[in-house]
Amino acid sequence: MSVIALAGNQNSGKTTLYNLLTGSNQHVGNFPGVTIEKKEGQIKRHKEISIVDLPGIYSLSPYTLEEVVTRDFLLKEKPDLILNIVDATNIERNLYLTLQLMELSIPMVIVLNMMDEVTASGNSIDVKKLSSHLGIPVVPISASRGEGINELIDVVIRAIKDKTSPRKLDFCIGEVHKAIHSISHLIYDQAVAAGYPPRFAATKLVEGDEPTFKNLGITENQIHIIEHVVKDMEEALNTDREAALADMRYCYIEKICSEAVVKRQETKEQQRSEKIDEILTHKYFGIPIFLGIMFFIFWMTFNVIGAPLQELLETLIDKFTGLTSDALIGIGVSDWVHSLVIDGLFAGVGSVLSFLPIIVILFFFLSFLEDSGYMARVAFLMDKLLRKIGLSGRSFVPMLIGFGCSVPAIMATRTLASERDRKMTIVLTPFMSCSAKLPIYGMMTAAFFPDKAAVVMIGLYVMGIIVAILSGLLLKNTIFKGEPVPFVMELPAYRIPTRKNVLLHMWEKGKDFIQRAFTVIFLGTIIVWFLQSFNWSLHMVEDSSTSILAYFGSLIAPIFLPLGFNDWRASTALITGLTAKEAVVSTLSVLTGAVTDVELSRALFTIFTPLSAFTFLTFTLLYMPCIAAFAATRRELGSMKYAALTALYQTSMAYVTGTLVFQIGRLIIGG
Repeated sequence: MSVIALAGNQNSGKTTLYNLLTGSNQHVGNFPGVTIEKKEGQIKRHKEISIVDLPGIYSLSPYTLEEVVTRDFLLKEKPDLILNIVDATNIERNLYLTLQLMELSIPMVIVLNMMDEVTASGNSIDVKKLSSHLGIPVVPISASRGEGINELIDVVIRAIKDKTSPRKLDFCIGEVHKAIHSISHLIYDQAVAAGYPPRFAATKLVEGDEPTFKNLGITENQIHIIEHVVKDMEEALNTDREAALADMRYCYIEKICSEAVVKRQETKEQQRSEKIDEILTHKYFGIPIFLGIMFFIFWMTFNVIGAPLQELLETLIDKFTGLTSDALIGIGVSDWVHSLVIDGLFAGVGSVLSFLPIIVILFFFLSFLEDSGYMARVAFLMDKLLRKIGLSGRSFVPMLIGFGCSVPAIMATRTLASERDRKMTIVLTPFMSCSAKLPIYGMMTAAFFPDKAAVVMIGLYVMGIIVAILSGLLLKNTIFKGEPVPFVMELPAYRIPTRKNVLLHMWEKGKDFIQRAFTVIFLGTIIVWFLQSFNWSLHMVEDSSTSILAYFGSLIAPIFLPLGFNDWRASTALITGLTAKEAVVSTLSVLTGAVTDVELSRALFTIFTPLSAFTFLTFTLLYMPCIAAFAATRRELGSMKYAALTALYQTSMAYVTGTLVFQIGRLIIGG
């Protein structure tokens, strides 16, 4: 099996190219020892070639976890080929990573993406001349249009067979040349023994790269010599070591581009993006516009598109439930089996599945925003706001992921350079409402706020953000004192997302939702049904208030009296929600004996008032996330104690906020 490493800058079209090459034949996992997600699949019609999608990076310097993961994979796994995707509309910046990848002496092919945008703007790139300068095959493509993919696969297969390493480019001059070559001779044997190309190792030692010093076993005497060489270089050039290397690479890139690239103007996409950004990233109107966009998305999801589709699915589930019930009665099954299947599994799993259209539609819109380049602008907009609570705009990226699922969001904090920022972001990220809570919101809004679903939804999301801000202010001045790291982020040009990428994202979210419904929710439903159907003598009960579950729920219920609900069914649902937030819906369905969503809506009025229903939503929004997210928190913080304190803090904030909402609401509306 030949292995290809797909490497490139962020926003260069890497994901689109990967999907084109592999189709749906892909495996998602984590890199060994870390929690950065990797995708691995086989090239279509060439199952003997595996392709690994590495994290998007800008250099091989170990400043972020993505850079560490990519570099370690390339050095340790030694793939048969590096497929370096380059954004042709921003070729100068992208080639900076290319020059570093070439130093690894691994066979390589450059994929020049977005060539359609280059030519449409009257610009041009001489592919043959670029390839000649670099000594590497260069293939022009347009991933968004699927152009040039077959030619690329042919070149890749040929490159794997030839196993030709990139030509050694000795483009360093003057003092930088002297420093790199002096250190190369000094550490040559150690570099070869450690599996490092000597020039690459020498360059990293010039940068002061600590992992390279450690991995090569550099002695104290060698460190003294290296530092002396670097100091002489810095004094001669009147600059620091990193700037000297960057200047060296960019000078060579400018030389190449002056001969191979004709750039008459910015691409139409870049020109259009600048005009759009004048509005969407406006100093005063940027955030209100973002909130308006989110309101529109929720309105379309919960009212215009989602509601009719949800009703249609509910009808189908209800009919299937009725047919199954009649079939079970017809074959004469026992009462407890009928109850387990209809009142347990169908009521629990079916009530969760009915929200599938809402999940899929919401992620259609979110995927569209993300792939279009708008979400990068939102992180830019949030930087100023987040700095006031002690974080940088980079922390918004994990928080943004948190709107999908808290687990990968917590893992994504590893990309933050500051340990302080990382820990603080882990604490605050679960306040961003994850998609698992959507069925709870849908259930409650359908029952109590059917005409104001979008308003309630945007209110909950904004509330989560406000609580995160207030928590940040509190933590900034107590536990996490200090200043956030500077935030630098490239804003990609606005592009229309490809239909395939959006549909693939929807499919992944829908598949994940269905898997959870038939695994965690399925098992949880059986347990809840058993505990609410039997008493301590293991006799089936006619009234679930005398069940085992009611006993435990009643012990906890009084705690929630200040929040406006003290029904044992509500408290029990919150507890089962720790396994998976969707379990709140299935639990309430089972405990109320509601088989259809209409029956569930009616039953909820026996537990909540409209005000206490909103308080219940507030608590579910903010209290500790599921067990999987708790495990991720423990792993990232490195301590069960800190993870428990984090969960306690989040649940305390939920309790205090819920109490304030209910008590203030009661004063306003009376009663």
